[in-house]
Order: sequence, then structure tokens, then C-alpha cells
Amino acid sequence: MRFLPLAALLLATPAVAQDPALARAERILARAPVIDGHNDLPWELRDAFDADVAPIAGDTTKTPKPLQTDLARLRRGHVGGQFWSVWISADTTGPRAVELTLEQIDVVRRMAAAYPRDLELATTAADVRRIMAAGRTASLIGVEGGHQIDGRLSVLRDYKALGVAYMTLTHSKSIAWADSSTDAPRAGGLSPFGRQVVAEMNRIGMIVDISHVADTTMRQALALTKAPVIASHSSARALADVPRNIPDDLLAAIGANGGVVMVNFYPAFLSAEWRAWDQSRTAFAKSIGVPASVYGAKSPAPLVTWDAAHPMPRVDARTVANHIEHVARIAGRDHVGIGGDFDGIGGTAPVDVPGVEAYPVVFAELVRRGWSDADLAKLANGNVLRVMARVEAVAASMAAVPAPVATEPTAG
Repeated sequence: MRFLPLAALLLATPAVAQDPALARAERILARAPVIDGHNDLPWELRDAFDADVAPIAGDTTKTPKPLQTDLARLRRGHVGGQFWSVWISADTTGPRAVELTLEQIDVVRRMAAAYPRDLELATTAADVRRIMAAGRTASLIGVEGGHQIDGRLSVLRDYKALGVAYMTLTHSKSIAWADSSTDAPRAGGLSPFGRQVVAEMNRIGMIVDISHVADTTMRQALALTKAPVIASHSSARALADVPRNIPDDLLAAIGANGGVVMVNFYPAFLSAEWRAWDQSRTAFAKSIGVPASVYGAKSPAPLVTWDAAHPMPRVDARTVANHIEHVARIAGRDHVGIGGDFDGIGGTAPVDVPGVEAYPVVFAELVRRGWSDADLAKLANGNVLRVMARVEAVAASMAAVPAPVATEPTAG
């Protein structure tokens, strides 16, 4: 995957030539490609294609189930590093959760093995820099929920050995040792075992991801961790008041921790108006017994009619930029990044950012708002690379600390 020749090609196209902000964004991203914090392509491949990785070599907008990611679109979007989520449902617990997670890790590894000219597995900041310099996309792995370790520190360590870079402490449901933002509390934030998980992640050099977690969990994790954290795909609650987003006091705390908030592109997390519209649409669909998960012309006929009478509120690159700027204002420009959540957002996306190919559109909006090249490079990859390097340094400083035994047998 070669970024510079592509940039030259794009700069020659009329759309880019006529938009100086987009031309500048392309030049910046050719030098400093995006490292995106969260993409659910591995599960979409499993769900729609029986875990076959071949579809990503073609145009996934034209597959039977259209996707938001493929190799060509990664090139067009200047994606130099991607944390691939190895998500499994929060309803899957126990040993089966571990088994499915291993299968999802295998999907990522097979993607990289099948397309070595485009992708290469990475586990360190140095790996990422080297792979980006070679014009490929560094492929990192993120476990999206503490239920996936089945209450066992040994499993956490095994995931690290298989190349897992981060673990999100919870997904959509609270577990015995950590509370989720979208479920009733069970642990009071973090249980004693939950605190041990954070400490062990520091020891082994795994990034603590605090997307999805309850505010109490987030505060306790920030107080405990010796290393910077990330929120791999979260936005600003001040702009869209939903539990999955982060309030200003915690944005500031993440900045003080040295961490990074990687802004999510899901319209429901970007716009309260869009979220209310979608909730009304879903309620209507349920009342007539049709699925609400398809948008646009392919929706069931009654929903097409409903949509015509209730136009979708516009969410676009400007909306994304609003969240980026808010995080930067509260946490600092050294503490914001990109976490698109593509292929995990139900086929929806900002209208002018339909998939991973459109990151330059977001950066062009920030160019128009006066962001410097240096700050845009930090947003693209510098901030998260700094976190990765610091997490590695903390782990190195703890190398003599023995691996602990769990303080309590606790399942997800």
C-alpha cells in the first residue's frame, strides 16, 4: 500500500484541485497517515462471509452485504494503522467467549497473511512506524470487552502473546468486575479483580481502553493506571448527551493522564437530533414488524415512506470536527485521535464520510478551521503512537514484577 503516489494521483483529480483544504489534507495524510482506533471488519467478515477474508481485496460497497472497509478504501483514506476489533457479543460469556475471541484474532491474522503487500501485523509503536514508512497498513488488535477473558488473567496474558494491543474493559453490559455505561452497575466501578486487571495490563504492556465503560469505572481506571489510556471510539457528551460519550471532567482527566480520546463517527454518538430521529424510526419499524437496521432506498417500503416524511438529520464531517475540536479544547490537542468505528455502526455514517476512504474529508474540515499541519499530524497518528510508546515503557519498568494470581475467581 503506497501512500505518496496515491496522494499525487488524488491531487490531480478535479475535486481535490478545486478544494485547497482537501488538497492540503491529502498532503498531510500522505506524510502522517491515520491510525484509527477501532474497526469491526473482522466480525462483519465472520457474520456475512463465513470469516472469508477475500472480500476485502475487492469493492466491498458492492458485496451482498456492503461494508465500509476494504483494501482500496484504506489506501484512499491514508489509513497507515488500524486497530482491528476482535469483538464478540456481550451475551457470550464463559469459555465460549475465549474460543470466539481466538477465532476473531485468527481473522485478523489471516487478513494480514493473505495481503502482505497491504497489511502487516504490528504490536509496538516501532512496528507501526516501520510499516507505515513502507506504505502498508499496520494491523493491530483490540479486544472489545472484559467478558472476553472469562475472569482469567492467564487468558489476558495469552491474548497479549497473540498480539492484542488493547482491551476495552467492558462492552455494552456490566460484568462482575467492571461496570458498563449502558447497563446497571455490578462492580461499583471496578471490583478488586477489576483493579488487578488494570494493573496486569500495565505490567504486560496492554493499553487500557475506557470506551464503553461507566463513568465510575473510567474514574477508577484513571486513578489506578500507571500508563496512559485510550478511549478507542468515543465522542463528547457535551455535544451529544449519551452514556457512551465522555463528559468534560473525564476528558480533562484523560488529558492529564496522557491518554487519547479517539472520536467515534457513529451519528447517534455525534448528534442528539440524529439519535432521537433514529429512535423514532426504530419504534415505528418495530410497530409494523419490519427491521430498522437498513437505511436508504433498500429499506422496507414502509420505512422508505416514513423516511420521506421524516428526513434524516444531517450528520457530516463538520459534526465529526465539532467533536474533535471539543475534545481538543478540553483534553488538549495532544490527546485526541480518530476512532471511526466503521463496520460497527450498522451501515450508518456521516453523509460525506461513508467509510474509511473519507478521512481526508474530516481533515480538510479541520484545515478550514485553522488547524496546523503539526496538530493534524498528531491527530492522525502522533498522539496514539506516543501512548503506545509510553505503555511499552511502563511495561519495561515493571519487567521484574512477577505475574500475579487472580485475587478472586470471577467470570464475565
